[in-house]
Amino acid sequence: MAKNVFARALTSASLSLVAAGMTATVVAGSPAFAADQQSTQPARSNLPASQAIPQKGAGQVSADTVLKIAESQIGVSENAAGGGTPFHSWYMSSPRAAETVARDGGSLQAYANAPWCAMFISWVGEQAGARPTMGWDAYTVSYAKWFQANKHWGTEAKPGAVVFYDWNGQGTDGIDHVGMVKKDNGDGTITAIEGNTGNGKVEQRIRPKAHVVGYGYPEYKA
Repeated sequence: MAKNVFARALTSASLSLVAAGMTATVVAGSPAFAADQQSTQPARSNLPASQAIPQKGAGQVSADTVLKIAESQIGVSENAAGGGTPFHSWYMSSPRAAETVARDGGSLQAYANAPWCAMFISWVGEQAGARPTMGWDAYTVSYAKWFQANKHWGTEAKPGAVVFYDWNGQGTDGIDHVGMVKKDNGDGTITAIEGNTGNGKVEQRIRPKAHVVGYGYPEYKA
């Protein structure tokens, strides 16, 4: 969820980022990643319990696997209200949505038509079984700060990295959008898979590195 449209889902008074969720407490079984992104409850979905997606530990999912899942969603579109994607419904049904409402204010229903770039990346991590190191959030700034707090942040465009953009040069607190790096094109641009693009779709985009604030690095299989 981009900063400039965050108020669509949350009240302005709730934008404090000094939230309890931004602690550096380490979760058992995921040694490099903080508790804010790791609910003590299993993620709910519309699938029967027998089909729930098992989540794997750090270093057990490859970047290639995650990218293939992201690419498989290219063309998925939002509805006229800006919602209606599988990523909205998944996030709203997960325990993470209740946690981020408690952290940021607003209501669960506000996510129904909210900007969904971060929900898309979170969904990809869930489908890959990589949630413990991919994280899950709906607000791009908090999502980036989680990677920073866990020292999985940098400036190199690696395949599978979570890329955070700011269109106006304001830095981390001005992050507007998030995607997933497919490759560094070697010419000052990257190719990324992104949800909630200007066309309201999941698309592959070429972006100038000048708009990149930084990259979050899930812990992938070597």
